[in-house]
Amino acid sequence: MSMPGVEEPVGRQDPAPGRQLDTPTPRGRIAAWAAFDWGSAAFNTVIVMFIFTPYLTGRVGAGMPDGVPQGLLGWMMGLAGVLVFLLAPVIGVWADTPRRRRVALGTLTSLVVVVATAMSMVREDNRYLWLGLGLYCAGSVFNELAQVPYNAMLHGLTTPANASRVSGLGLAAAYIGGVVVLLVCYLGFISGDGPTRGLFQIPAADGYDVRVSALLAAAWFAVFALPLVLTRPLADPGAPQASSPGLLGVYRELWRDLVEQWHMDRRIIYFLAASAIFRDGMVAMFALTPVIANGVFHLSGADITLFGVAGNVMAAVGAVVGGLVDTRLGSKGIIIGSLTAIVTLGIVMMCLTGDSAFWVCGLAIAAFVGPPQSAARTLVLRMAPVGREAFVFGLYTMTGRAVSFVGPWLFATFALLFHATRAGIAGPVVMIALGLVAVVLVKVPRYDRVLGENVSGAS
Repeated sequence: MSMPGVEEPVGRQDPAPGRQLDTPTPRGRIAAWAAFDWGSAAFNTVIVMFIFTPYLTGRVGAGMPDGVPQGLLGWMMGLAGVLVFLLAPVIGVWADTPRRRRVALGTLTSLVVVVATAMSMVREDNRYLWLGLGLYCAGSVFNELAQVPYNAMLHGLTTPANASRVSGLGLAAAYIGGVVVLLVCYLGFISGDGPTRGLFQIPAADGYDVRVSALLAAAWFAVFALPLVLTRPLADPGAPQASSPGLLGVYRELWRDLVEQWHMDRRIIYFLAASAIFRDGMVAMFALTPVIANGVFHLSGADITLFGVAGNVMAAVGAVVGGLVDTRLGSKGIIIGSLTAIVTLGIVMMCLTGDSAFWVCGLAIAAFVGPPQSAARTLVLRMAPVGREAFVFGLYTMTGRAVSFVGPWLFATFALLFHATRAGIAGPVVMIALGLVAVVLVKVPRYDRVLGENVSGAS
């Protein structure tokens, strides 16, 4: 059975010496790659967004002034962004061969699983708030760093012609996986209003319903990440030799490569800078949506979980549609259109009240989150020099975190300053709007879908 959105056969095109121009890639490898996205969805949806984070700012932070737990969460999100910014180039430069990418991916995934497991110890008491925030920060850092070797593996599975569809497939797997794991958590552990919750009758006291959900997220990620972690990388005779520059040498090598890339084709540097701004705002907007739902629109934990299910369905549809339309409208057009919609909806959400307003605006935003993520990843892959995909995606992650503290910190500053969570919505909206302007100004190579390669000219 062929996988939706993937051409058959899937091949690889690489002019490096010693390799064939069109080496068929088994669909099982693509399935393993997409399964990792499916598994990582458990951490992103259960921990980062829809269950554990509202639990921290709501039930664990109960008794604290309005806006304080939410503001502290925003600051910890910013700290995580700074750490990823510093460490992503180390991972990107070190994981410059298929074998090292596999080692880095396995190590970082294991750390995410350990941290998610430890979150089950966070009790429903504001004395545990700092423990929960610290684990949130650590897990976010490890999870983001794991994306560096993971994204770099995309080159070995695709051709430039089908990269957008495979990238969209991975994001769709993440969103659908998020739907499934949220439904399991909701039906099994969270639904209901009595002293016990869900089909498994989990006690609601002391946060056991959420703590058990954290354990499920850890197990989910571990199981679905295993196929990719255990898959031996394909032989690549044309790949560069592994480098060992040392910690300080990583940054010297990074600077040298940046200068070299600047002289070769500085458009990718401009795009990475522009994408850093809008990706920060988009991540902050989506990650803080459950906090906004609880603090502004007063949705219950169960309703937030249901919103997570619906939101992930919308995001999955958006990612698939965006990947299909990408080859026709171009990655830049997809990004500009999606960001314009998100900014507009964010302003509307900030001005409205009531459950219905949140559901309509929130689901609409979710539908536009996937396309720019997939399009940006595809555009970076098409612009990356052959053999330097890990370096470029390390740079992609690093630049994505270069200003990643700004969105959450703006949210935190406004929320703490006005003692109102609603005021914090302005932070991510401003970042996305600035990123939109930056992308409009950036010139990117024009991709010819017939030739399957970049051509002269820019868009």
